Amino acid sequence: MSESRGSYGDYSVDDEDQISGEDALSGQVLEGEVRDELDHGIVTADHYTTDYGNTPWEEEHRECIDQRQLQEVPDPDPYEAEYDDAEESDDPDGREVGGERAGRLVDPDSEVYGPDAGIDGAGASAEEAAIHIIDDNDNDGAAER
Repeated sequence: MSESRGSYGDYSVDDEDQISGEDALSGQVLEGEVRDELDHGIVTADHYTTDYGNTPWEEEHRECIDQRQLQEVPDPDPYEAEYDDAEESDDPDGREVGGERAGRLVDPDSEVYGPDAGIDGAGASAEEAAIHIIDDNDNDGAAER
Protein backbone atom coordinates (compact mmCIF):
# COMPACT_ATOMS: atom_id res chain seq x y z
CA MET A 1 0.00 0.00 0.00
CA SER A 2 1.83 3.04 -1.23
CA GLU A 3 0.76 6.63 -1.16
CA SER A 4 1.00 9.03 -4.01
CA ARG A 5 4.11 11.13 -4.28
CA GLY A 6 2.20 14.41 -3.86
CA SER A 7 0.85 13.74 -0.37
CA TYR A 8 1.95 12.17 2.86
CA GLY A 9 -1.04 11.32 5.00
CA ASP A 10 -2.95 14.54 5.53
CA TYR A 11 0.03 16.68 4.49
CA SER A 12 0.83 17.72 0.97
CA VAL A 13 4.43 17.98 -0.17
CA ASP A 14 3.69 19.85 -3.37
CA ASP A 15 5.78 22.92 -4.12
CA GLU A 16 2.80 25.28 -4.03
CA ASP A 17 2.07 24.29 -0.41
CA GLN A 18 5.61 25.02 0.77
CA ILE A 19 6.65 28.36 2.24
CA SER A 20 8.49 30.58 -0.21
CA GLY A 21 12.04 31.74 0.43
CA GLU A 22 10.94 35.31 1.19
CA ASP A 23 8.55 34.11 3.89
CA ALA A 24 10.73 31.40 5.44
CA LEU A 25 13.43 33.45 7.15
CA SER A 26 14.43 37.07 7.23
CA GLY A 27 17.45 36.65 4.99
CA GLN A 28 19.69 39.10 3.22
CA VAL A 29 18.81 40.47 -0.16
CA LEU A 30 21.79 40.07 -2.50
CA GLU A 31 21.41 41.33 -6.06
CA GLY A 32 17.64 40.95 -6.03
CA GLU A 33 17.50 37.45 -4.54
CA VAL A 34 16.80 36.43 -0.97
CA ARG A 35 19.27 34.15 0.79
CA ASP A 36 18.17 32.11 3.76
CA GLU A 37 20.02 32.46 7.04
CA LEU A 38 20.77 28.75 6.88
CA ASP A 39 22.65 29.23 3.61
CA HIS A 40 25.31 31.32 5.32
CA GLY A 41 26.86 28.33 7.08
CA ILE A 42 29.07 28.45 10.13
CA VAL A 43 32.69 29.40 10.64
CA THR A 44 34.63 26.73 12.47
CA ALA A 45 37.38 27.45 14.96
CA ASP A 46 41.00 27.48 13.82
CA HIS A 47 42.17 25.17 16.59
CA TYR A 48 41.18 21.76 17.85
CA THR A 49 39.88 20.99 21.29
CA THR A 50 42.08 19.36 23.89
CA ASP A 51 39.16 17.79 25.74
CA TYR A 52 39.14 14.11 26.56
CA GLY A 53 37.70 11.80 23.92
CA ASN A 54 39.27 13.06 20.69
CA THR A 55 41.68 10.21 20.02
CA PRO A 56 40.56 6.68 19.12
CA TRP A 57 42.06 5.32 22.36
CA GLU A 58 40.15 7.89 24.42
CA GLU A 59 36.93 7.02 22.58
CA GLU A 60 37.36 3.36 23.54
CA HIS A 61 38.36 4.12 27.14
CA ARG A 62 35.78 6.62 28.26
CA GLU A 63 36.69 8.97 31.08
CA CYS A 64 35.53 8.06 34.55
CA ILE A 65 33.20 10.15 36.66
CA ASP A 66 36.10 11.43 38.78
CA GLN A 67 37.75 12.93 35.69
CA ARG A 68 34.51 14.60 34.68
CA GLN A 69 33.96 16.05 38.15
CA LEU A 70 37.43 17.60 38.10
CA GLN A 71 36.53 19.40 34.85
CA GLU A 72 33.26 20.82 36.16
CA VAL A 73 32.98 24.55 36.57
CA PRO A 74 30.33 25.43 39.16
CA ASP A 75 27.52 27.76 38.14
CA PRO A 76 27.77 31.22 39.62
CA ASP A 77 25.49 31.75 42.57
CA PRO A 78 22.92 34.39 41.57
CA TYR A 79 22.26 35.21 45.22
CA GLU A 80 25.92 35.67 46.19
CA ALA A 81 25.83 39.42 45.52
CA GLU A 82 22.86 39.80 47.86
CA TYR A 83 24.76 38.09 50.67
CA ASP A 84 27.84 40.22 50.09
CA ASP A 85 25.75 43.38 50.23
CA ALA A 86 24.05 42.22 53.42
CA GLU A 87 27.40 41.64 55.14
CA GLU A 88 28.62 45.12 54.24
CA SER A 89 27.10 47.78 56.42
CA ASP A 90 26.13 51.29 55.43
CA ASP A 91 27.69 52.42 58.69
CA PRO A 92 31.35 53.27 57.90
CA ASP A 93 32.63 52.85 61.46
CA GLY A 94 30.85 49.50 61.94
CA ARG A 95 28.65 50.52 64.86
CA GLU A 96 24.92 50.44 65.25
CA VAL A 97 23.18 53.66 66.07
CA GLY A 98 23.30 53.81 69.83
CA GLY A 99 24.88 51.06 71.87
CA GLU A 100 22.03 50.57 74.34
CA ARG A 101 18.69 48.97 73.47
CA ALA A 102 15.47 50.51 74.69
CA GLY A 103 12.39 48.71 75.92
CA ARG A 104 8.76 49.78 75.58
CA LEU A 105 8.25 53.44 74.99
CA VAL A 106 5.17 54.70 76.72
CA ASP A 107 3.49 57.96 75.83
CA PRO A 108 1.59 59.30 78.83
CA ASP A 109 1.48 62.75 77.33
CA SER A 110 1.39 63.89 73.75
CA GLU A 111 5.03 64.96 73.69
CA VAL A 112 7.70 64.22 71.12
CA TYR A 113 9.52 61.72 73.33
CA GLY A 114 8.42 58.85 75.52
CA PRO A 115 10.08 57.42 78.64
CA ASP A 116 11.53 53.89 78.58
CA ALA A 117 9.30 51.49 80.54
CA GLY A 118 11.54 48.42 80.11
CA ILE A 119 11.03 45.23 78.15
CA ASP A 120 7.44 44.01 78.14
CA GLY A 121 6.79 40.43 79.26
CA ALA A 122 10.49 39.55 79.65
CA GLY A 123 10.96 39.46 75.87
CA ALA A 124 11.38 42.18 73.28
CA SER A 125 9.42 42.22 70.06
CA ALA A 126 11.16 43.04 66.79
CA GLU A 127 9.95 46.61 66.96
CA GLU A 128 11.22 47.02 70.51
CA ALA A 129 14.58 45.45 69.64
CA ALA A 130 15.04 47.92 66.79
CA ILE A 131 14.86 50.94 69.11
CA HIS A 132 18.25 52.11 70.45
CA ILE A 133 19.12 54.87 72.86
CA ILE A 134 21.42 57.60 71.55
CA ASP A 135 23.14 59.84 74.09
CA ASP A 136 23.16 63.56 73.44
CA ASN A 137 26.89 63.76 74.17
CA ASP A 138 27.78 60.83 71.86
CA ASN A 139 30.34 62.46 69.54
CA ASP A 140 31.42 59.36 67.58
CA GLY A 141 30.08 60.72 64.31
CA ALA A 142 26.43 59.81 64.80
CA ALA A 143 25.42 63.47 64.81
CA GLU A 144 27.34 64.13 61.58
CA ARG A 145 25.15 61.77 59.58
